[in-house]
Amino acid sequence: MAERRGPCGIGGFGPAGSTGGARAGSSLATGAEPEARARSFGGPANSRWLRLGAMEELDGEPTVTLIPGVNSSKKQMCFDWGPGEMLVCETSFNKKEKSETVPGCPVIYIIRKDVDVYSQILRKLFNESHGIFVGLQRIEEELTGKSRKAHHFIFCRLVRVSKNYRSVIRACMEEMHQVAIAAKDPACSRQFSSQVSILSAMELIWNLCEILFIEVAPAGPLLLHLLDWVRLHVCEVDNLLADVLGSENPRKHESFWKLVTILVLQGRLDEARQMLSKEADSSPTSAGMCRILGDLMRTMPVLSPGTTQTLTELELKWQHWHEECERHLQDGTFASSPHLESLCKIMLGDEAALLEQKELLNNWYHFLVTRLLYSHPTVKPIDLHFYAQSSLDLFLGGESSPEPLDNILMAAFEFDIHQVIKECSIALSNWWFVAHLTDLLDHCKLLQSHNLYFGSNMREFLLLEYASGLFAHHSLWQLGVDYFDYCPELGRVSLELHIERIPLSTEQKALKVLRICEQRQMTEQVRSICKILAMKAVRNNRLGSALSWSIRAKDAAFATLVSDRFLRDYCERGCFSDLDLIDNLGPAMMLSDRLTFLGKYREFHRLYGEKRFVDAASLLLSLMTSQIAPRSFWMTLLTDALPLLEQKQVIFSAEQTYELMRCLEDLTSGRPVHGEPDAQRLQDDDIETTKVEMLRLALARNLARAIIKEGSLEGS
Repeated sequence: MAERRGPCGIGGFGPAGSTGGARAGSSLATGAEPEARARSFGGPANSRWLRLGAMEELDGEPTVTLIPGVNSSKKQMCFDWGPGEMLVCETSFNKKEKSETVPGCPVIYIIRKDVDVYSQILRKLFNESHGIFVGLQRIEEELTGKSRKAHHFIFCRLVRVSKNYRSVIRACMEEMHQVAIAAKDPACSRQFSSQVSILSAMELIWNLCEILFIEVAPAGPLLLHLLDWVRLHVCEVDNLLADVLGSENPRKHESFWKLVTILVLQGRLDEARQMLSKEADSSPTSAGMCRILGDLMRTMPVLSPGTTQTLTELELKWQHWHEECERHLQDGTFASSPHLESLCKIMLGDEAALLEQKELLNNWYHFLVTRLLYSHPTVKPIDLHFYAQSSLDLFLGGESSPEPLDNILMAAFEFDIHQVIKECSIALSNWWFVAHLTDLLDHCKLLQSHNLYFGSNMREFLLLEYASGLFAHHSLWQLGVDYFDYCPELGRVSLELHIERIPLSTEQKALKVLRICEQRQMTEQVRSICKILAMKAVRNNRLGSALSWSIRAKDAAFATLVSDRFLRDYCERGCFSDLDLIDNLGPAMMLSDRLTFLGKYREFHRLYGEKRFVDAASLLLSLMTSQIAPRSFWMTLLTDALPLLEQKQVIFSAEQTYELMRCLEDLTSGRPVHGEPDAQRLQDDDIETTKVEMLRLALARNLARAIIKEGSLEGS
């Protein structure tokens, strides 16, 4: 059976203007028959976003999935929906009226909604983030109604939770990168590399959202956070630095000035000064210029964390420093060294000089942060979108259009949380990112205005979608249970619907599912699971297990069925199986009349074995006269009475003997109750006829003995 991935696969998720790999299309296009097309279903896609807001139109056409080996121009296709996937196959129906039925494609295709759950490495991402998610939900539960100090504690914990999520993404990305390097198959290597770029983009977006929405950095510290953001995600300079410093003569290394320029672009001025000092030591002609530029780098005003310096003081110092840099440039201090002059222009925030380094900047958001560092170091959060948009326009220069990552980052700089989540839902191949980010932002009280028109909020909708995808996997469904638990409005209903579809392949797995249902008082699901397990046990002739499950399900009809199987098995073998279970039924035997009879009949055998003949005889008679015993079992009961009738002492009284005789006559009178063919069967069966004659003789003898005994007692 062939399997094909669902829609929204993205490869090479790189920003506009980057030098990385090209971005693949968001729809699959594999197979030799391009005519066969199926509209995408499930997964984050344009068509699904309609439900995430009060929007009445689609943002674009749904992505298309091509089914290889199926030609829809000649054959009709049929499909069937599942909870996490869709089956597609070719039918025998032909569009042409006069045509012979010919064998079609013998393959059933499985189109999965969330294929990422089947990735060994991404499963670690899902498992690790599950613990972080559950811990986040408990933070608010523990501190509900606490003091303002507690709310400050919550804020610190939220920032820590965000960093934990990012560390999980990065660990997964690094492992995926190692796998991509070790892969021998070029196709597999490309696939893993594509996943690395997606995970890198996810961390990039999350980190920016953490800075802007969770930490809510003010003017001044905001730029420091953005510098750290760029340095973390544009990390090629570290390898280059190690390469240059590891050479015999770093100053003569071919990438020396490239390294210094990148360090300045990233605001790593201390390291840039150290590199310039090497240039000054080896080149007396440029030593003076290097010292001047190094002093400018050293004296550049920067708002250090924990200082009492105000923004006004910083702006005044920065303005004075900026004028000094401009004076040196106008005086031609660095005119004899193009490299040093270019560095001075960069430090002045000259846009033309910055754009000349487009190749070293790699992307527009690096250009944005460098531009802010050297032109607007005290930028306010409210002004970010203006600089971001102008930086994007300048960097692209009209040569290319923004990529999905660019749109997401721009929405973040505009503080449009709703748009960030929407764009991520469209671009990414699963719901993990948007579900966890939205949940975190919701705990930050940032999504209160985004309630959906169909009764749930955005957080709950995305968590429900993510949890539904987890239930498509044979083991990750256990994580999905907790996500459903923390969806107050629709979570329980969704859990009930999904848990019923879990294949109970082993009894151990069934017990896990059952425990989950019992912990949540999901009565109907508990009964359903127990019925399924009872039926499987019956098919495997494990009657004890079947009876146990039917009792646990409180299913009277099935308990009756299993009890009948026990009685039939007893008739064939002459002994009971699973005695421990039957002996300890307790109140459970009241579930059905047949189960009650089974328990009482086993008690009769126990009393007989203990030689408590009088009690055994009374119980046997009560089973027949109370109509609990099935009529088809009466002959067995009467046969069990024979040893008691033949005892030396009189066990059955005259009245009890009359009752037994009446039961025997009812059984042999030819008037079967409810149309049962017992009388006809008895008349035709010689063995049964012999039994009847023996019973009549034993009953007659016992009656005579009982009458004599009872008369003697009355006379005395």
